[in-house]
Amino acid sequence: MARHHFVPTRYSNEIGTQPPVLEIASGDSVITTTLDAAGFGGDGEQHAPRGNPMTGPFFVTGAEPGDALLVTIERMTPNRKTGWTYSPLAPGVLDPSVLAELPKRERYEWAIDAEAGTVKLLEPTDRIKDWSFPLAPMLGCFGVAPERGQAISTATSGAYGGNMDYRLFGPGATIAFPVFVDGALFFLGDGHACQGDGEIAGTGVETSFEVEFSVKLVKRLGLRWPRCETETDLLVIAAGRPLDQPLQFATTELLRWVGEDLGVNPVEASHLLGQAVRYDIANVFNPAYCVAARLAKTELTRPMSLLART
Repeated sequence: MARHHFVPTRYSNEIGTQPPVLEIASGDSVITTTLDAAGFGGDGEQHAPRGNPMTGPFFVTGAEPGDALLVTIERMTPNRKTGWTYSPLAPGVLDPSVLAELPKRERYEWAIDAEAGTVKLLEPTDRIKDWSFPLAPMLGCFGVAPERGQAISTATSGAYGGNMDYRLFGPGATIAFPVFVDGALFFLGDGHACQGDGEIAGTGVETSFEVEFSVKLVKRLGLRWPRCETETDLLVIAAGRPLDQPLQFATTELLRWVGEDLGVNPVEASHLLGQAVRYDIANVFNPAYCVAARLAKTELTRPMSLLART
């Protein structure tokens, strides 16, 4: 197992089959940096066009279609003291009757205090000058190259990952991606200092990061959608539109996972999901919406694992 320090010199606004920037092996970890959604880095300079430019891709030795790439987000450290958002909320999450009353969208700057663990508006109005939010880093856009040589904009998401904008995808989370091409070709970027469910403002607090991640290759796992394990939960995330489509995809994959790991049939698995499942609306701003179907580990009498078939 090796620990790599990688300094990116090029970025991509598409996730696809591209020449790798670094070859790594299962068990390796990588320390690298990401740009914010507008292409700005820790030095305050723009290094790539806006639209979630990604660092990568990283080629994982031995990865083949049908395998799963498990990516653990080990650490995310903001490498500058500011971030930004848009406001007001996105039109798609509001009653259309109020849209004419809202002001035009504007960009707002935020102060990130890593030592205090807070995120605050830099120039708040007097009414909200005391508002502060916990620093809760997460990756908004990351994943592997999709199948059939596709190159897909980092504006959207799919079974390969992409712009999922799910707030639980932060340090400590392990995400299992289905592998579609040799080497998997893993990309990452679009870090947020904090964000609520749904990314309903069209942004989190967008900023740049130093990120440490590790990878593990699981052969022939046969995933259809990304799965994830956190300290407290197991979940599946899926993408589509309208909103019921990703809910259906995520629920179906979670039903499969419960059946595989616990050795139960669909009726028995339905008893568990019917009483214990929780749904998170991960993103309702991007072209494909994302929904996570989640099970708390405390609901399980027998453990489930991302590594069940190893």
